[in-house]
Amino acid sequence: MQKSAVIIGAGPVGLAAAAHALERGLNVTVLEQGTSAAANIRDWSHVRVFSEWRHNIDAAAARLLCEHGWISPDPKAYPTGQELYDFYLKPLADLPLLRSQIKLQHRVTSVTRLGLDKTRTAGRDKVPFEVQAETPDGPVSIVADAVIDASGTWHNPKPAGANGYSAHGEVANAKWISYGMPDVLGSQRGRFAGKTIAVLGGGHSAIGTLVELVKLAEQVPGTRAIWLLRGNNPQKSFGGGEKDELAARGAIGQAFAGLIERRLIIMEMGFAVRSIVSAESRLIISTAGQRSVFADELVVSTGVRPDLSFLTELRLGLDPLLDCPPALSELIDPNVHSCGTVPPHGAKELALAEPGFYIAGMKSYGRAPTFLMMTGYEQVRSIIAKIAGDEKAAAKVELKLPETGVCSGPDVTVESSGQGCCGGPAPAGIDACCVLDATSKEAGKTGCGCGTPA
Repeated sequence: MQKSAVIIGAGPVGLAAAAHALERGLNVTVLEQGTSAAANIRDWSHVRVFSEWRHNIDAAAARLLCEHGWISPDPKAYPTGQELYDFYLKPLADLPLLRSQIKLQHRVTSVTRLGLDKTRTAGRDKVPFEVQAETPDGPVSIVADAVIDASGTWHNPKPAGANGYSAHGEVANAKWISYGMPDVLGSQRGRFAGKTIAVLGGGHSAIGTLVELVKLAEQVPGTRAIWLLRGNNPQKSFGGGEKDELAARGAIGQAFAGLIERRLIIMEMGFAVRSIVSAESRLIISTAGQRSVFADELVVSTGVRPDLSFLTELRLGLDPLLDCPPALSELIDPNVHSCGTVPPHGAKELALAEPGFYIAGMKSYGRAPTFLMMTGYEQVRSIIAKIAGDEKAAAKVELKLPETGVCSGPDVTVESSGQGCCGGPAPAGIDACCVLDATSKEAGKTGCGCGTPA
């Protein structure tokens, strides 16, 4: 009997899973909540990835495309999100065999065992899954032998609060706050040009945004970037440089370190945000210790977390720390693994307490960072082999991921901008309360306002 699988999400990993499923003769349905395949990719179309094309194309997807005359992009070029969509993901989703299996504008609301809630045990593993979704034409229900959740984490960013919740005032001041990696030099240029922008986070999204802000400052005077880093060691943010096996990833870290050294970015280390309030159309971003930074806009690039709200009636047994498959947590825990790369893994490491249900792609990492697209491709290759009953292929995981070259170590010799607000104390002999106040006055403005009595 032909086995069936529902794949949630038509992003790169979801489409790769579908390609592998079609190769193995599975009856597959792909549910995508967006109006097109790879809708999340299109949200960051301006970003150029730091992995080459050859690391971003799944093998089964490429085989399927080549059967229809597809010409692969230069394998050593670095695509933008838009190029990933235009030259790979859209052509893949448009293939007749795959297009007929993709259901757009299907927002999944629940995944359960058919007719069973989490508490029912007897015969549970023999009962198929039921996936319910909302569509423009009303609710639908699909029954399948297996389910792969490759819905990603794009629409579920972590908030600014250091405790994992929204900082006080974060929701109320949402119009001055953006998340992830906004299009600083493109569609959102007008929002940031000539303003003081604080960026919270230490990962690649934060670094990329800060680098773009420096470029914007070269074009529009008065644009200033403040880096808010929760920790006290920026070393990981600077990357592994020449030791990074992804050259572009190492290069952006080195370039960023150079900007910090030249003081083109104001740095505030040990800045755990607790509150965000507005005063005269400016944000006052503060820690519990009452350190404050004044800015016109805040970009929160603190990472993402998985949306588990539609999976509450499944027995997942996720790791309590990272919200990821328990066997995988041992390989990706950022509290333990500070160096190198993630070991190869597949269906075995992604197994959950609910047999036949898998989380793959970025969502499989839960709250852990550093996911690479090629990781997801290998995950779904192994998972689909497992679903198809090919235990040998499922267990044969040979992927080698590029090492970062980053390890824990002592603090690098980079000075923080001080313990005060807005870049620390003003230079000697300058009538200003802080660095940002001084630079604002130099630009002919009244100052940053942090010295104004309450």
